[in-house]
Amino acid sequence: MVALRLVVGLWSVAALAQSVHPITGRQIAGVMGMGGADWLVRVEREMEEEPDKALDAIGVNKGSVAADVGAGVGYFTWRLAQRVGPMGRVYANDIEPRMIERLKKNIAARGLRNVESVLGAEDDPRLPAGAIDLILLVDVYHEFSKPQQMLRKMRESLAAGGRLVLLEYRKEDPSVPIRFEHKMTVEEVRAELEAEGFRFDKNLTVLPRQHILVFRAAP
Repeated sequence: MVALRLVVGLWSVAALAQSVHPITGRQIAGVMGMGGADWLVRVEREMEEEPDKALDAIGVNKGSVAADVGAGVGYFTWRLAQRVGPMGRVYANDIEPRMIERLKKNIAARGLRNVESVLGAEDDPRLPAGAIDLILLVDVYHEFSKPQQMLRKMRESLAAGGRLVLLEYRKEDPSVPIRFEHKMTVEEVRAELEAEGFRFDKNLTVLPRQHILVFRAAP
């Protein structure tokens, strides 16, 4: 919990004055820089976020194509890569080149060959169109500086029947020890994604601190 309360120190001072989302009016949080790389792999994270439990609930099919957007140093990327197997593929996206370099080293150390790193932009994750079965956003959507443009591009990248899944710390729960702007309510997420052509599928309530919100492209 102490580590979580100190997370504010991992974002730059410049990130404190961010814009607000035009639909919900929420403050857009600052992007984590390289100063937060070690926090992403802290020992406590497995207990606090239960990543394997989250992926079990989401369901990741062998041979499928997944994208870890805002992958950081690959904490969820390698788990996705193991689950899709050698016949599947994972695109690991981030906008910070040094995060990508750390991610590549972490993936290589695990001997995984089905991960392709992608240096994205603030308004475009640069994923292949119509190719992705599962896009995973773990504690990252709330930091998108251009969320509407990113959602439109991600919608274009989904294959038929593909899913967009967000993990976000629950703003409804004041006991979750994360800064307010780094949490989201279900209502906020739905309002912002549904406005960009996504249909809410379900809320998986299996984690101690985070929502797992599943969306599909609206017909």
